[in-house]
Amino acid sequence: MLFPVLIFLIFFENRPHAYNRKILVLLIAITMILCIAKPIRLETGFIFDLRYVPFIITALYGGYKNTLPLYLILNVYRFYIGGEGTIQSFLFSTAVLVLVPSISSKFLRSKPRGRMMWAVSIVVLTMGCYLFILSLILDKLDMQYWTLAFYALTIHAVVMAVLMILLEQILTNLRNRERIMQSERLNVVSELAASVSHEMRNPLTVTSGFLQLLNLSKTLTPEEKGYIELSLLELNRAEKIISDYLSFAKPQSENRVYSNLQAECEYTKNVIMPYATIHKVAVEFSFNNTLCTHYDRNQMQQCLINLYKNAIEAMQGRDDGVLSIEITESKPNIVITIRDTGIGMTKEEISRLGKPYYSTKEEGTGLGMLMVYNAINKVKGRIEVRSEKGKGTTFKIIIPT
Repeated sequence: MLFPVLIFLIFFENRPHAYNRKILVLLIAITMILCIAKPIRLETGFIFDLRYVPFIITALYGGYKNTLPLYLILNVYRFYIGGEGTIQSFLFSTAVLVLVPSISSKFLRSKPRGRMMWAVSIVVLTMGCYLFILSLILDKLDMQYWTLAFYALTIHAVVMAVLMILLEQILTNLRNRERIMQSERLNVVSELAASVSHEMRNPLTVTSGFLQLLNLSKTLTPEEKGYIELSLLELNRAEKIISDYLSFAKPQSENRVYSNLQAECEYTKNVIMPYATIHKVAVEFSFNNTLCTHYDRNQMQQCLINLYKNAIEAMQGRDDGVLSIEITESKPNIVITIRDTGIGMTKEEISRLGKPYYSTKEEGTGLGMLMVYNAINKVKGRIEVRSEKGKGTTFKIIIPT
């Protein structure tokens, strides 16, 4: 049972392909083969082992797509061994294949403790059904059967609980590591923005001051004054850009508000409507939140506009594009859900979102999504992304209050 866990931790946890399901399915398949190869053999001819523990774990976490290869491997190897109970094993594994993955989505939405209870309950129920069928086949239920029943149920429950604790801890470690790395990347960008902005402001201020003094000169021609006016306008624009970069490093205190986000969400929706109309995208807006939190108004507006703009551009060229914006409360969190019907992303593309200079658009710089992750990170929120190629993407922003 510990074989795939140990191999994963030793060789694959810190590698870029740590989430490669093919590797995990292969490791679990080896575990199942080892379980079947070294079973407890009953005098009646039936064999008993722990094969259904990894099988059920895969069904719960991976659904039908990842369980089907294990189902084929399990039954091919079981038919190769032969003996009594082969047909019963085939029918039983088929029933598990049909029923257990069907609750995978509900299982994954549960909290870690809930997932552990789900897994233990399902494996105990599975073994209970197996023992019940075995009792119907046997002529009489002797002490060997009741001893087997007691130990089978106990061991399956304990082993499943131990494995689920280990798996949930591994998943928590992976998520924490990714969150820490993302936070460090944002800090680096913030510090860089602060230092560059500060260093560039000084020469811009000096240049602007001298140009203003020069503009007061009586000897300048109107044409020369026009050049100076244009130069001052461009310097002011550069100053504004630098101020925006500086906001990467530190929210401006005058922009800090305590609100339920309604004003910002409605404002950004109105701002993006003309852009959506140009791209023939329908906008659906729903606001149902009473919870409040502290945030930088400008940064939150820019964050939402960036996400809306990306969603609309992902639906470019589609006549039936729909941008859905939904703000709800799930105490103690504010939940912003932004859903589009665009081109979608692969899991690899999702994993690289928010990294500096990575963009799914050919002309993109990735700084827009970096700003989004930076703004949400500052309010101690998190972003969950679900996407499917050709069907669309859903961004769920969860902000604690």
